[in-house]
Amino acid sequence: MQLPPKVTDRAFDRLAEIGAGEDGKALRVAVEGGGCSGFQYDIRLDDPEAEDVVLEGKGQRVVVDPVSLPFLSGAVIDFTEELIGARFVIENPNATSSCGCGTSFSM
Repeated sequence: MQLPPKVTDRAFDRLAEIGAGEDGKALRVAVEGGGCSGFQYDIRLDDPEAEDVVLEGKGQRVVVDPVSLPFLSGAVIDFTEELIGARFVIENPNATSSCGCGTSFSM
């Protein structure tokens, strides 16, 4: 069974802070081929498409396209603030390894 990713309250809060929902935008989380480990995440504000899976919370939306969904089954989409910067991060149980930057992974 394929579980959709989960989005933390912290991620929805950050989307609200930057006004994504007010602009009609959603956080798009996609998986593409490439990166130093074989796959890479594409995380950006975007317009939702009709075929997207939409995850909603706190008046905000995160969207995942149907091709990326199997790669993100059971993943957690979060937002973190560290000394080196703030960013959206993916905790992906399907990844067998990932690079140091956290944007590239292998399965």
